[in-house]
Amino acid sequence: MDEVDIAIVGAGAAGLAAAEAVAASGLTGVLLEARDRLGGRAHTIQSPVGPIDLGCEWLHSADENPLVEKVQALGLTIDKTPPPWANITDNPVFKPEERAEFGEAFMVLDARLEAAAQDGGPDRPASDLMDPENRWTPLLNAFSAFYNGAEFDQVSLHDYAAYEDTEVNWRVAEGYGTAIAGLGGKLATRLSCPVSLIRHDGPRVELETALGTISARAVIVCVPTAILATGALRFLPALQGKLDAAAGLPLGLADKVFLSLDEPEMFAAETQLYSDPHTTATGAYHLRPLHKPMIEVFLGGAHARALEGQGPGAAAAFAVDGLAQVYGADIRSKVHVIAETHWAADPFAGGSYSHALPGHAGARAVLAAPVDQRLFFAGEACSPNFFSTAHGAWQTGQVAARAAIASLTS
Repeated sequence: MDEVDIAIVGAGAAGLAAAEAVAASGLTGVLLEARDRLGGRAHTIQSPVGPIDLGCEWLHSADENPLVEKVQALGLTIDKTPPPWANITDNPVFKPEERAEFGEAFMVLDARLEAAAQDGGPDRPASDLMDPENRWTPLLNAFSAFYNGAEFDQVSLHDYAAYEDTEVNWRVAEGYGTAIAGLGGKLATRLSCPVSLIRHDGPRVELETALGTISARAVIVCVPTAILATGALRFLPALQGKLDAAAGLPLGLADKVFLSLDEPEMFAAETQLYSDPHTTATGAYHLRPLHKPMIEVFLGGAHARALEGQGPGAAAAFAVDGLAQVYGADIRSKVHVIAETHWAADPFAGGSYSHALPGHAGARAVLAAPVDQRLFFAGEACSPNFFSTAHGAWQTGQVAARAAIASLTS
């Protein structure tokens, strides 16, 4: 049995942050990752049009984001081009006057949600604040599907309002996943090493892994909530409070389809298109991101989940069909599928990023709380204000690591 001071489970942004702190502490440690790579839900692959991010892509709140400096220290390129979602392209299915109407409907809803969250009332579905008769309610729900990974009826009002964002959004030209993975290597790491059981009923904590048992004085758990809620990672004795908190913080779904373009000049770079702005089951098309000859298509919520359920290729087919509805059938021969994601089916994720169900706004604090000062928890779902982001995950990893180190050295 291997013995260390601190074992870290999960090598996404939270786990890598914790590993950095443990490595600097002088304590012994090991980082255990179920995948055969670092980064978790941050994953860059190479493609015919250059690097593309299958997972997280944006350095949100970039003017305050602690990862910006770390990305630059790796020698990677920060691209500060404004995001496309405020630059809807001219197209025949979403006319300028309609875009103005939608923008007004969005601002009205956003103000209504903020006011309701501040009035001190009980938590409830964010959809309670929506006008079912408003013609833009379906597209507002599509926004929620992209933003939260779920429609507003599945989203806690108070949790939604707790999210903080400076609305400064940058990208990493070489890929955000490239950057996150590049932050590894600070601590001994074992890949392809899923942990199935954490026993904490003895003098030391024992972790049963695919590569044998590891004994630790403290453990930092940095896995997605779906892994906890489904029992893919178990605790003995069981931690029912943690399971309940994880169940109240399910992972929403935001999938992507990447299409290369034969005639990129057809599209204005860094603009966005909705294939059908009158329904929730629509795609958000990022046209020529970073001026590449490609389109990045975002699919979210129940619609994305249904497409995953139809099997490989269904999301890509929907994405191409949507383009044809806007630009005509000739576009089909000018686009080619590069990749599509299936985050709900990913056995080590189970979705994209967390949202609190109505009535579960307090679950993040419950999930993040240590157990007996030797089990510590981190990850984007543990962040009170920066959930769903890599920098939120990173910060929670730092906090958990500091607490674990203090528990062993004080």
